[in-house]
Amino acid sequence: QVQLVESGGGLVQAGGSLRLSCTASGRTVSTYVIAWFRQSPGKERDFVAVTSLSGDSTYYSDSVKGRFTISRDNAKNTVYLQMNSLKPEDTAVYYCAARRRFIATSSSEYNYWGKGTLVTVSS
Repeated sequence: QVQLVESGGGLVQAGGSLRLSCTASGRTVSTYVIAWFRQSPGKERDFVAVTSLSGDSTYYSDSVKGRFTISRDNAKNTVYLQMNSLKPEDTAVYYCAARRRFIATSSSEYNYWGKGTLVTVSS
């Protein structure tokens, strides 16, 4: 099975940028659909973005569309989430998750999860 580790979180001012990384081990990331989710205190875990096996297809939540970009470098076994124009409401723990074959936006569809990385956006 695949193990996922997120990195790149931190504190940033509103309007700033961060790039998160999701690095896989145990299995090659090219055999998994990878998605990013986020969870704020007291809230459910929400879908953010997903990339297909090849990276040719991507899908975003309405709240991040046009500001975030998901990409994958299968040679580095890593998926990225470039976050621009960050807002205080983007503050959350960000998780990457993996599943086989098809894109999905529900967290219940994903079998493998990282432990998360905290993103804090100050106003």
